[in-house]
Amino acid sequence: MSEQPKGWRGTTILSVRKGDQVVIVGDGQVSLGNTVIKANARKVRRIGDGNIIAGFAGSTADAFALFERLEEKLERFNGQLTRACVEMAKDWRTDRYLRKLEAMMAVVDKDVSLILTGTGDVLEPADGIIAIGSGGNFALAAAKALMDQDLSAEEIGRRSLKIAADICVYTNDNLTVETLDTK
Repeated sequence: MSEQPKGWRGTTILSVRKGDQVVIVGDGQVSLGNTVIKANARKVRRIGDGNIIAGFAGSTADAFALFERLEEKLERFNGQLTRACVEMAKDWRTDRYLRKLEAMMAVVDKDVSLILTGTGDVLEPADGIIAIGSGGNFALAAAKALMDQDLSAEEIGRRSLKIAADICVYTNDNLTVETLDTK
């Protein structure tokens, strides 16, 4: 008897804040069970006025719903990322429709890096590194190991995702990279 697909799976999103730069890097693979459905999905994008980058781990439909909701919150709170994320997390936890979304988001601007979850969490990592998705722990370990090297945030992000793609079968090396200057 063949194994039944366990649903959409696979994403690695990594954010690195170093020096005068913050980056979010995401792979492009979408899998259904053990089958690669798409190799070039775009899971990282600029939102708001272009000064905010968001990366998403979860289903594609959920991503569109959450990106749209976050953009509405950013507009309502004049681009204040932390306030918009807290308000969105409240909605995500209490709204019947949103509560069913199984996802995580990494969101950054020039000042702050945040992880948003469907359980209402808005977390800011102490070291400026965020990693979510199926290959997140591999990318996180690689990024932490590379932080003391003479590399930019983008170089660390790219190298870390390459390492994650070599280890995690739900991650590929078809990357989307978005970078912001933090000056």
